[in-house]
Amino acid sequence: MSDQGKSCASTTASAPGSDTYKGWLFKWTNYLKGYQRRWFVLSNGLLSYYRTQAEMAHTCRGTINLATAHIDTEDTCNIVLSSGGRTYHLKASTEVERQRWVTALELAKAKAIRMMNDQSDDSGEEEPTSRSDRSELQGALKTLASKLDDLCTCNELIAKHGAALQRSLSELEALRVLVEGGEKIKAVNERATLFRITSNAMINACRDFLQLAESHSRRWQRVLQHEREQRTHLEETIEQLAKQHNNLERAWRKAPALTPDTPSAHTGVSVRSCKDEPSDEDEGTEYFDAMEDSPAFITVTATEPSQHRRSQSNLSGASGGQASEWNLDHVSLYLIGKEVQPCRKRRSQIPNKPNYSLNLWSIMKNCIGKELSKIPMPVNFNEPLSMLQRLTEDLEYSDLLDKAAGCESSLEQMCLVAAFSVSSYSTTVHRTAKPFNPLLGETFELDRLSEFGYRSICEQVSHHPPAAAHHVISQRGWTLWQEITIASKFRGKYLSIMPLGAIHLQFHHSGNHYVWQKVTSTVHNIIVGKLWIDQSGDIDIVNHTTKETCQLKFCPYSYFSREVPRKVTGVVSDSEGQAHYVLSGTWDERMESAKIVQSNRSGGNGEGKQKTIYQTLAPRLLWKKYPLPENAENMYCFSSLALTLNEEEAGVSLTDSRLRPDQRLMEEGRWEEANTEKQRLEEKQRAVRRRRETEACNALDEGRDYEGYQPLWFHRSTDPVTGETSFVYKGGYWEAKESQNWSMCPDIF
Repeated sequence: MSDQGKSCASTTASAPGSDTYKGWLFKWTNYLKGYQRRWFVLSNGLLSYYRTQAEMAHTCRGTINLATAHIDTEDTCNIVLSSGGRTYHLKASTEVERQRWVTALELAKAKAIRMMNDQSDDSGEEEPTSRSDRSELQGALKTLASKLDDLCTCNELIAKHGAALQRSLSELEALRVLVEGGEKIKAVNERATLFRITSNAMINACRDFLQLAESHSRRWQRVLQHEREQRTHLEETIEQLAKQHNNLERAWRKAPALTPDTPSAHTGVSVRSCKDEPSDEDEGTEYFDAMEDSPAFITVTATEPSQHRRSQSNLSGASGGQASEWNLDHVSLYLIGKEVQPCRKRRSQIPNKPNYSLNLWSIMKNCIGKELSKIPMPVNFNEPLSMLQRLTEDLEYSDLLDKAAGCESSLEQMCLVAAFSVSSYSTTVHRTAKPFNPLLGETFELDRLSEFGYRSICEQVSHHPPAAAHHVISQRGWTLWQEITIASKFRGKYLSIMPLGAIHLQFHHSGNHYVWQKVTSTVHNIIVGKLWIDQSGDIDIVNHTTKETCQLKFCPYSYFSREVPRKVTGVVSDSEGQAHYVLSGTWDERMESAKIVQSNRSGGNGEGKQKTIYQTLAPRLLWKKYPLPENAENMYCFSSLALTLNEEEAGVSLTDSRLRPDQRLMEEGRWEEANTEKQRLEEKQRAVRRRRETEACNALDEGRDYEGYQPLWFHRSTDPVTGETSFVYKGGYWEAKESQNWSMCPDIF
């Protein structure tokens, strides 16, 4: 059992004799984690605990009723609570603090027992029920008692008159009368007896009902009061959250630029990657679950020298000024050290999304099991961006690669590359609409050379299956290229999107060549409920130059799981398989890394699996998500970069997605016209495909070779590192843009 964190004082909210007592205690969890710091609340005879104080608003981790609990003390600082089959092993930070908690627990237990056993009238009740509630309940009980008295009186009268009736009947029966008359008197006597028995049974049932009502009346009062307190607590919590949200908005608007050393504005709830642990940067303790098909591991923080301590700033600068600078209305700035370079003003808003209703099921019910790319969809399901533009959004956190290019250590570089691979999913958390399927030959360029030092070009190189090729070159020391084929299946309740293809990243100075693939995206509640998206699967990043690896696991969401939603964990290992860094975070918020200083194998669990215990230094922030622009919920939840992707720009190729008319009409809110234009473009593309098929058949009949469609800016090539064949950039696009010679471009719009 670990004594970690003893120095952290247990902060109590009130004196032990008050109705509510709060504070930090250490709770025993298991033999791997030992004692963990938890927030305990003692109220109304119940002891509840939470992982953080913020969890009091929404999640209780456990509750024990002190009325039936046994309180024991093992040593100077330990407390043992047991009730039925549940036992809590607790530890206070000091002996004095332990004694305060024991006093509070004993007082609460005595009070809970009195509340449970007290069956007296209103004058003796200790439940905090209002006078109106008590008078209403007691009035009902008195009415029932009065009615029961009336029934008892009637029972006595019935018994008395029934006995007299039976005596009279017996006397009549004793007289010598006709045989027929004697039989009738006997029958009346039997009926009178049955009537008396039934009346007594009714009276007994009424008496039992009253006794039951009296025995449960106080229980009903306690339940009613508990529900009212819970409702009041919930109302107060919602009001508090609303005030905090309002304060955060005002603070953000008053401070439009943040320096890298400025704490994030989102300090209300800290999202941790390790089983909802409180954000204790001073302690720096991290715990991770085992990844499937890999050794299980947890980490504990070693005592580190002061020079290893870092402030909570993004190592790549992502949590610094750039996040807010992208939202400036007048000018955007890119910070490199102390150099400030002014650049072109980009738009910060688009027309609001129209509120069009649509019967989703009427369109989707005949599409179950089909490829999504082959289903004719109206623009109502789309967002005003193409798949090529969504692919380019991966570059929103390109500064992570700029930082990685300057790393001397390839392992530290791997951590930043891993954070970059996770950051590409942060834009999808609120984006459930599908992008436009690009037309064959459609392109999209993103020239951010003056702002961020890179140029990006995408081209749709295949239509069936749909495939896009992407190439990015940066003046800051890296090149990225990829070919992505989207396979999607509609399953009735959810939609699975499987990106196929590899992403390549090479750094110019070191020559390190990284390769990885994307995970599966799933859109849930397609038919009923609110749409939400989840990412799940594994990413294996391989540095083919040094043979170092990083294994990332995206944990799928589960309603019954206690894990942090959208959790991502990972381990960075060298070429020998020795782990050096542990990564943790969420794919929609942040990623951190912690350097491993020691690792040990623990005993296996009940299934025979072993766990690896990593002792690490304090975690360091690698990446943090930029806040969404103001009014983003009405602009398709676009990020600051996404708002600029479809902005009209002079000099682009004639096949650029910005010039696509149906997408432009949809962005302007003219959805009916956009649907008409979309059908025209798709029919035009089908006509071109039929013409190519005819040309291929004619060439086959004539014995000629038919080359078929060839992309304009990409060609097939075999990668010398991985040996895989894919489309790679062959050059010429930026030269054609400089000379404004687009004569080679096909007419697709």
